[in-house]
Amino acid sequence: MKTPLIDAHPDDPSEGLSRRELVAGAALATAGLAASRVARSAEPVVPPVAVASANGLEAVRRAVAAMEAGATAVEAAVEGVALVEDDPDDITVGYGGLPNAEGVVQLDACCMDGPTMRAGAVAALEGFRHPARVAYEVMRRTTRVMLVGDGAAAFARSLGYPEEELLTDKARKIWLYWRANISDGDDWLTQPGETDDPDVKAFIAKHGAVRPTGTINLCARDAAGNLGGTTTTSGLFFKIPGRVGDSPIIGAGLFVDNRVGAAGSTGRGESVIQIAGAHTIVELMRAGRSPEEACLGALERMVDATRVPYLLDGKGRPAFDVKFYAVDAAGRTGGAAMWSGAEYAVCRSGAAPALVDCAFLYKRDRDDASG
Repeated sequence: MKTPLIDAHPDDPSEGLSRRELVAGAALATAGLAASRVARSAEPVVPPVAVASANGLEAVRRAVAAMEAGATAVEAAVEGVALVEDDPDDITVGYGGLPNAEGVVQLDACCMDGPTMRAGAVAALEGFRHPARVAYEVMRRTTRVMLVGDGAAAFARSLGYPEEELLTDKARKIWLYWRANISDGDDWLTQPGETDDPDVKAFIAKHGAVRPTGTINLCARDAAGNLGGTTTTSGLFFKIPGRVGDSPIIGAGLFVDNRVGAAGSTGRGESVIQIAGAHTIVELMRAGRSPEEACLGALERMVDATRVPYLLDGKGRPAFDVKFYAVDAAGRTGGAAMWSGAEYAVCRSGAAPALVDCAFLYKRDRDDASG
């Protein structure tokens, strides 16, 4: 696992100082360091912890193991989600993710390092199954934050990442079913027996008429108290080609501040972007709220910002779902969803990963069609 390259400051702060000033400064620094060590030794040690969306149950286990082995929090987060990006049965992320409207898999991801506030992101990346790793290299190797489309692919190619077809047979069958059923007035026909295919049948049983979204967010805190995180996705199922949601946008799908906490999201990306969701959560934690309270607070702002009729149900509530996840600088975790029934994954060093119920704003009724 590679260590991020943090650029040293090019200026020498000691230039122009006298020997006496340098010695005095060194003495003060040594005394301050000693006092800091004493203060830190009195603080309780919090073992590494990782929090993620529900599809990250094994990812948080891997992330914690990586931190125990010496990885930074952001490295551990990126390596954790690589499990999901590799999984063809998870049709929301990486290899096997559902394609855009034209049958092309386009991936988005970002990562952020708490100690340095450095970040990297890629959007509309085609042909590379690990966008979170590519985003990490954008952060590690460049002075930029986001690369998109052909530029992101060229960057990944230049680093030697293997290029491949990401559309699996399973994802292709689901896309063909969707294409044949989006309208009664288009050029495509439903094929006999199409809905009897096990992959298509499982998709219909899980999602029905709802157009789903899918992503994995993972935020981590290591034993030294440093934070990092990543969010990676194949985006809204059957999206307009080139559509980018919140996942690669720093401050929306992910935000990390080592002094406060880390947060991320899954769900309707446009609504997360509107309220700068992850940044809002971190700022609410800065103001004293717990991770769970901060996630709920961001959802309340989203409700207030959802004002167009096509996004509201018959009771005036958001007709979509968003889930937020967070860990604060003290190692406390939390998650919240717009609608009841959601879970998130948590793993702490020395314990097995577990799914925890999300707090929520609205109780889902049988008649609710919110996705």
